[in-house]
Formats: sequence, structure tokens, C-alpha cells
Amino acid sequence: MKNKVYLFISLIVFMLPSTVLKAQDRWAPALFNSGWSFHKGDITAGVKAVDAEAGWKAVDLPHDWSIEGSFSDEWASATGYLPGGIGWYKKSFAGNSSWQGKQVYIYFDGVYKNSEVWINGHLLGKRPNGFISFQYDLTPYLNLKGKNSIVVKADHSDFADSRWYTGSGIYRNVYLIVKDPVHIDNWGIAFSTPQVSAAKAELKVEAAIVKSAGPLTEVTVKVGVYDDNNKVVAALQKTIKLKAEKQFIEFNQSISAPLLWSVEKPNLYKLRVSVISKGKEIDAVTQSVGIRSIKFDKDKGFFLNGKSTKLKGVCIHDDAGALGVAVPPEVWVRRLKILKEAGVNSLRLSHNPHADYLYDLSDKMGFLVMDEAFDEWAIGKNKWVAGWNVGTPSKNGYHENFKEWADRDVADMVLRARNHPSIIMWSIGNEIDYPNDPYTHEVLSTGRNPQIYGKGYLPDHPAASGLTPIAKKLVNDVKAIDETRPVTAALAGVVMSNEVGYPDVLDVVGYNYQEYRYADDHKKYPNRIIYGSENGMQQQAWNAVDSNEYISAQYLWTGIDYLGEAGKWPQRSNGAGIIDLAGFTKPEYFYRQSLWVDKPMVYIGAREITSADDKGIWSHRNALPIWNWKPGSKIKIDCYTNCQEAELFLNGRSLGKQARNTTAGRVPSWQVDYEPGELVIKAFNNGIEVCSNVIKTAAEASQLKALPDNALFAAKTKGLSQVEITITDNKGNPVFKADNEITVSVTGHGKLIGLESGSTTSHEDYKGAQRKALNGRLLAYIQTNGTAGKIHVLVSSPGLKPASITLIVKQPNSIQ
Repeated sequence: MKNKVYLFISLIVFMLPSTVLKAQDRWAPALFNSGWSFHKGDITAGVKAVDAEAGWKAVDLPHDWSIEGSFSDEWASATGYLPGGIGWYKKSFAGNSSWQGKQVYIYFDGVYKNSEVWINGHLLGKRPNGFISFQYDLTPYLNLKGKNSIVVKADHSDFADSRWYTGSGIYRNVYLIVKDPVHIDNWGIAFSTPQVSAAKAELKVEAAIVKSAGPLTEVTVKVGVYDDNNKVVAALQKTIKLKAEKQFIEFNQSISAPLLWSVEKPNLYKLRVSVISKGKEIDAVTQSVGIRSIKFDKDKGFFLNGKSTKLKGVCIHDDAGALGVAVPPEVWVRRLKILKEAGVNSLRLSHNPHADYLYDLSDKMGFLVMDEAFDEWAIGKNKWVAGWNVGTPSKNGYHENFKEWADRDVADMVLRARNHPSIIMWSIGNEIDYPNDPYTHEVLSTGRNPQIYGKGYLPDHPAASGLTPIAKKLVNDVKAIDETRPVTAALAGVVMSNEVGYPDVLDVVGYNYQEYRYADDHKKYPNRIIYGSENGMQQQAWNAVDSNEYISAQYLWTGIDYLGEAGKWPQRSNGAGIIDLAGFTKPEYFYRQSLWVDKPMVYIGAREITSADDKGIWSHRNALPIWNWKPGSKIKIDCYTNCQEAELFLNGRSLGKQARNTTAGRVPSWQVDYEPGELVIKAFNNGIEVCSNVIKTAAEASQLKALPDNALFAAKTKGLSQVEITITDNKGNPVFKADNEITVSVTGHGKLIGLESGSTTSHEDYKGAQRKALNGRLLAYIQTNGTAGKIHVLVSSPGLKPASITLIVKQPNSIQ
């Protein structure tokens, strides 16, 4: 094909279970997170000895037991120097007579890892992959008139099994689902539109109807699509006679003048599919839908709704520092808002499917998503134990289960999330072709290859030719379910993969840190669609996207710091992010903002002239928002702005105006003899001041300030307040260098669930109430307990004036 273009148009939906479904929907899955007990360590006598075993503690889910452990160099740097092990969970619940004649399921969004689940002593199944969602049928073993017991075992004994922190346990939501014997199958709705324009969207609905018991049945299936005002914009119905355990039904209709889903305006509709038997509704699924078209073109890049769009992306992992991987949705709301303000419009979910709510948030907030299945296939990668690229690595990992489970795992990833408007690509793997880790090829002894582990071709390693047949199989697995999106992979060894045809089986091809190959490969492989799937922070990496029409994307490594993939002890986290583990911005964040946003912005930071920027792949800029230096110091001031000009003032004196586009790297800078006071930068467009930024000399640390992101909550559900704590002087100026130990005390209708400073080396207890500040800041996570009342938070530190705040939890109908 000389003119290779991939065009995918779809109207798409959230799949069950979804955090956006309304609580009053009687068909919605019920959260099954409360009232669990946890036992750390194995129960050698097995499930029959669970109740007799001592050492249980009460927990609510989600729960990550690894983050409750102590950092120690006896564990692996790859997984954050935190423990794995074996854990057991149990929960008792009463049967319900209303379940008579119903199907009752339990749905796990994620259990890390090697999970086994029992109901009343009956083994329901095993799932090795800790990132994949799964469901079991409880019906045959339920006691409808008495007590029932769910038991879950998770085995993470091989703690050095991943290249990043994974956590351990039932770390995502669990749902209880009650259905009629005739119902819509789990992940059983496929929603697409063969054609989309501003005038009309052709709508196609496919529903899988399951009949788990009883005689042949005639049912009516109804479909309705509603706008924000609950006005019907499409209504369809069909009557079918069920002839098999699972039967598919298809609907087709058009919507006039659809409101398109986009990054700027993520418009959503509401879809309701219901099943009617003998005039009675016996099942329904209500979901949010979005209409949008996507297109990847080999010469023109990426298009969203027909508009050329550069993907300004970041890679992210699951964890949130102090909370491990049991992360409340509110944490990601705050993080995504911060990333959005930097101009980020795309997320690469590295390197596994993520929590269900993150896809919902991406749909609501307007992020384009690459969903990724695997970090390794049939042969294991290096997982470093004593520091990144240090010593002898572990080879434990998912490859041990790949042959048996990969087809099902990748299929379930797609089924679970296929209808989210945010998802634009399915990735079948990350850096599976990393040179010599493990695959090799003779070409590695020639040419330019920045990502080579070892020296050239290693004949004792597996041949790279093994990549292509596996890739073909995985691509077919994806396309058997969803042909509306391209299949991709993130390639680390393109020069090697080119020799064995691996890129040729992909719809679009991701290049990791290989911008230098773009021009040559675009010429050599003219039908290949190329983009940057993982990239460093240097300006030239972005220039390769911005200046080449055929390159559509850059995904920075990373958007957010993460646990694991650490260096030598005592480092236990990776600091590659543009924001840290606490969600606090770094100088690199503002530099990226200067490249990626249109709204006028300006930032200044300072460093001693003897301090240079790191020039490596993951280089970060050192311009710190601090104006406290030794008298007479020579200081360099860097300015990050998207405006035409910037003028610097020191204590009211102008130090000159500079034009951004005429400065090195488009970063205006000044060399200044330090004097205490106030440094102000003013930015101009067409000679008019449009924004400014100030940093001031701070006096000694004097007081604490506490600012919650949310202070009013509804009862009946748990909420989260993220309290930013700042150390200031007596005038309220931040004291950037302050590292005082801070204590957070919580009383009333909530509790402290974590403190995070953003440090990559701190070994303080993450479950403690004290923590040292970093850069004069600390983040406190305060969780409500779901009952109405007040939560009093006191923030204190020896020698500093304390701060206190009050959070209010009210009955839902009393909140205006």
C-alpha cells in the first residue's frame, strides 16, 4: 500500500464496572471493599485453616501490603526496596433471599499477583497476572440464608519480578454483581460509529446477551442515547429468541449534529442498554459515551476529529508514593489537573492496564490514552536488585506465565476498556526488543545503537527472530476484539527489529529514545507510521516532533516520579517525573509548559553558575524557585516562558529584556550578583505585559501553612482531602530549603492515611504521622470515614507556629 493510512472512528462507552455509574442505578455493580481481614504470611495448611489462623487485621480495600513494610536493601531496587511475600484476605457476608434465581458474581479490578479465590471453601480460579481484571460466578456455592466466606490468596514471593514497584494484594476495587439469569454479559457491549462528521454520527451497538439457566427465552433489548439534559437522541429496540448461552444482537442508527469528544471539550452522552422479559426490565447497563474520530497517517501524523494534533504525552506508573498502588481516585484527579496545566494531552499507561477509574477520568478530563499490555513476553528481562544496571539481576516475572495466559490477558485488557473514548492505541509490549535484554541480532555489532545492554551481538542470547511470530499472535488477539484502533508497541531496538520484521506487523510503530532514526526510517520504510513512544526531556527530542509533520507524538519518561526502578541504596524511587511523588511541580514542569501550552506563562528559577544542567537522556533543569544565596554569589537566572519577551527585575531595577526566540534553547537567562530581596520576571506579547512571576528572599522558617484541595464532603462514601503543607517565614514566604520534621494529627470523622514529601531516598515509615519536609513542602492524605461530622487536622513542628484546618462531612442532601 503506497498510501498507508489508519482511520478509526468510534462512538464509545465506559464498561462495567465503572465508577461513573450512578449509585441509584439498581443494576450497577456494588462496591465490595469494606469489612475484609488481612493476614500477612502464608497459611501453610491452606484455605481450610483460614479461620483458625491467628494474626488477622481488619482492612478495607483497596489494600497494598508492600507499602506497609519497611524499606530495606534486602529487597530489590527494581521494586523499590520494599517486600513482597504472601498475603491472605477473607470476608464474611450474609446471603440474601432476593438472590434466589439470580446470578451472583464477584469482580476484581486487580490483585497482585498469582491470586486464588475461594467461596465457601470452593476454589473459583487462579489469575497469575496482577494487572488484569477478572470475574467469578459465586452462584453455585452461595448460602442464600446464612453466612458466606470469600477467601483470596495473593503470592508475591518473587519480589524482584518487575522493573518497577507493583505493590502486593487486592490493590484495586472489588465489586459484587447480581444479575438475572438472562443479562448483558460482563464487558458485553461494543459501541462504534462507522462514520462521524459534525453533521451526523452513524451509530452501531453490539450487545452480548447471556442466558445462564432456564428454558429458551424471548426478550426485548432496548438501546437509548441521551444528551446532558437527558433528552433522547437515539432510541432502538429488538425482540430476540435466545437460542444459545450467549447471543449477540446488533443495532444501527444515526445521531444528528453530535457533540464530539475532544481534548479541549470531552463531551459525553449517556447510553442505556436494557433487557425486557414479559414486560419487566430484568437488566440494564447505563454508561457514558463519547463520539470522536481518530486517524494516523504515515506522512501527516495524528488527527482527532479531522484536526491535526500533536500528542504531548507522558508515561505514568500506578503508584502514588505513600499510598503504594492502592490509590484513591482523588489522587489521580489532582495529578491529571496538574499535568493538564502543563499542556499534557496524552497518557501512556506504562507498562500494564491501570485501575478502572483512571480510564473514566481520562474520558472526563480529555486525555488521549495508549493502553499497554506487557513489559515482557516469553523470555524474562533483567530486574535489578542492587541498583539500576548494577550487579546480577533477577529474571523472575510474567514470562513464566506468558505461554499459558498471554492471549487471554491481552484479550481481557481490550474487552475491559475497548469502549473508552480516551483510548487511541493498544500497545502489546514495551521494549520487548531491548538489545540483549534478552533478544539479540548480528546487526547489534554495527551501526549506532544507544540502548545496547552488553557489547554488540551476543550469540548465547535468544535470537530476535523470535519476536515477530509472538507479535503477530498478539496483534491478532487484539484485532479479533477491536479493529477501531491501531495496535502498537514501544520499540527500544529498532535497528534490530527492522531486521526481523517486527515493526511490519504493527499498525503504528513506537520508537523509544531513537529520534535520530526518524528521518532515515521514514525514508527507508515509507509506509511505516512512526511516533515517539518514550522520550527524554531534551529540547531536541521535542524538536523532532514539532518540526516533523509525520511524527505525531512524544511520551516523556516520565510524567510523575514513581517507586522502584531505583539506583543503589539508599535511593528507592525514580525521580524522572516532571512532578514528584507528592504531585509537586519541578522546574522541568515549567519548561515543558513553556513548550506545550498557549496560555501565557512565565517561570524563573536560580542556580549558582557553577551548577550546570544535566545533559543526559532524562536531563532535568536546575532552575530552583529560591532566592537565598551566599552574599556575593554569582547566580544564573533562567526563564521559561511561551511569551515573546521577558524582562528581569531585581529589587525594582531592570536587568534587561530578552526576546525568547533569540536566546539559546529559547530560555532567556541572566547572570546576577546575588543580593537579598525580590526577583521579578515580567513577560510580554506585542509589547504588552501578560504575566509575571516572583521569588523572594525568605527569612528563617517560622510557621506552617496547610491548604486542603477539598474541605467539604458528602457522607455515606469515603472522601479524600489532599492537604499541601508549606513551611514559611513570618511573612508567609516559602522557605525552600526547610526540611523540618512535621507531625500531622487527625481527630474526628476521618484519619491520616499517608504523608508524602517527594523524597526519592527517605526511608521514613510511610504509615507514620511524622515526616521531614522536602523543599519546604509536605502532602498529607486525609480520608473521611463516611459519617457526617467534622475532621480536625493539626499540623505541627518544633519551633514553628502550627496550622490547623477543619474538614466538614455532611449528609448529601445538605450540601449546596
